[in-house]
Amino acid sequence: MDDDLDRALEAVGPRLRALRKQRETTLASLAETTGISVSTLSRLESGSRKPTLELLFPLARAHGVTLDELVDAPPTGDPRVHLRPVHGRGMTFLPLTKRPGGIQAYKLVIPAGDGRREPTQQTHEGYEWIYVLNGRLRLVLGEHDLVLTPGEAAEFDCRVPHWFGSADADSVEFLSLFGKQGERAHLRARPRAEPG
Repeated sequence: MDDDLDRALEAVGPRLRALRKQRETTLASLAETTGISVSTLSRLESGSRKPTLELLFPLARAHGVTLDELVDAPPTGDPRVHLRPVHGRGMTFLPLTKRPGGIQAYKLVIPAGDGRREPTQQTHEGYEWIYVLNGRLRLVLGEHDLVLTPGEAAEFDCRVPHWFGSADADSVEFLSLFGKQGERAHLRARPRAEPG
């Protein structure tokens, strides 16, 4: 049993490095996201530091994977995706997929009262597809100012300045699909507003 545990823990370092490389994240950026020092992250990846739960929890959250995936626990055969919400930018992101580096699907919830927020358009690499489930979603895309209602969808190149929020005082729920560049912009980094 101890041998199995030792082997699982030895595999964590290379897995952490592979996840970080897949997401094209630097140690410094990951340190900022997790609160773990660059030197500790480097030692974890090289295997010279033994992983602990206190270190693995924030790393799993930052990489969008489960602890089981980090330590390569045997698969249970359970196909359910366990939703662990991510909060940021006044929205709640609920992951619907768990494939690092691939297309990511999220349900986003913008709370009631968001409609008063001033649009601040952002740009980043990638494409995004959104589908409104409930409420009215305001999408400012370049020079277009649109309101999408339940059942409507939009697809756009994320290099076009864009912003979305509630179109009124009510909450809005929508699905969003994007690749790794979009995931990094929405969840991992604090994007800068592009000069208009």
